[in-house]
Formats: sequence, C-alpha cells, structure tokens
Amino acid sequence: MLYIIPTPVGNLEDITLRALRILKEVKLILAEDTRQTRKLLDHFEIKNHLQAYHKFNERKSCEPIINQLATGMDIAMVSDGGTPCISDPGYILVEACIEAGIKVQCLPGATAFVPALVSSGFDTSSFVFEGFLPHKKGRETLFKKYALEERTIILYESPYRVIKTLEQILQFIGDERLVSVSREISKIYEETVRGTASALLKHFSVKEPRGEFVMIIGPKDNSPKRMKEE
Repeated sequence: MLYIIPTPVGNLEDITLRALRILKEVKLILAEDTRQTRKLLDHFEIKNHLQAYHKFNERKSCEPIINQLATGMDIAMVSDGGTPCISDPGYILVEACIEAGIKVQCLPGATAFVPALVSSGFDTSSFVFEGFLPHKKGRETLFKKYALEERTIILYESPYRVIKTLEQILQFIGDERLVSVSREISKIYEETVRGTASALLKHFSVKEPRGEFVMIIGPKDNSPKRMKEE
C-alpha cells in the first residue's frame, strides 16, 4: 500500500492521529525534503526510514519504489506541508501504482487552499484551483483566461511575486472583482486581507509580503459594486 499522508502547513497540532500511526508503522517514508520531515518526526518521537522523493528525482525513483511496494512493503509519502500531489510531487508515483495494481490510500488532512477559500467569504460551491503560476512565460495568457472565468479562482504565490500578481489581476481582470489574500495559514502570523486588487496593492506596498500566500480571486457576482448594493 502507498499511503499519501497530509502534513501540517504550519501548526503541528493539525496532523491527525491516524497520520501519526501510519508514519510509525510503514517501512519507509518518501519525503520531499528529508530534513524538514525529520523535524516533524522528531517532534512526535517517530523513528523511521526516510528517502528523498521530490520533483528532481521522482521519475527515476518511481520504478524502484514500485518494486518495493510490489513485494508487500507499505510506504508513506509526505510533502513539506499539506497534501502530496497538490502543487507538490506525487502524482507520477500514484499513477504508476494504479497502473501496477498497487493500492493507494490518501488520508484526509491539511492543505493550504481550503482554509484560505473558506476564510475569503467567496462562493465555495464552485471554484478553480490553479496552484502556482509560471514565473514568466504564459502568465499573461492565463490572466486573460481568468478574466473570462466566472467562478472563484485559487492561486498559490511566492511572497516575491504577490505584487506582480496583483498588478496583473488589475491589468487583465480589472478592479471589479474582489480578491482575498491569505498568508502563513495556521501559523503565528496568519493573516487574511480582502479588497480590490488596487486596494491590496496599496496594502502590500506598505506591508512587505512575507510568508506563504494563497490568493483568491472572487467570482464575478462578488464584485465590490454588487456587495455595496446589497
């Protein structure tokens, strides 16, 4: 069995009892960054074998891992925080397991975009999760597409590109849709700010963006004008 184990995005108390039990019981843990995962295991006094599994080695590591699973070994996969395969490595191995007839079980648990989406106050009945945007090539094309999208749009972004992303929202989508920006989910300095792209640009020009960000573009029916009328 391959277990997909969500790990806390910030507060270590967010890990589940089931996740802790499986991390103790499996024969091997695949970790995006073994140093980061070792801190988590040490905190909960878990001693287990770690193997690096990240975007730079996932294809070449896939076959040996499949061979181990085929012998009956139980293996867990974790990322640095959140659920593997969600803007993190993992789907290649999951796909290979399915093709090889090996069972895969994903535990429910932490992922950054869900609390950010709920905290935004935007419509959660239908949304588009885009994850991390490309740094340069293709960004403008994506934002032109987002301008036509009526549903809530969820993005992950580096603190170094928050300003750029807000500027492109303003340029290609305009100031008629509200934006919610959450940072440091479940950590000490967790913060969510909401407003138009122009208002958030003013906010972050004064307060330097720091931490890990989830940026949510509200649906068209959450425009500032409509909300003021209501």
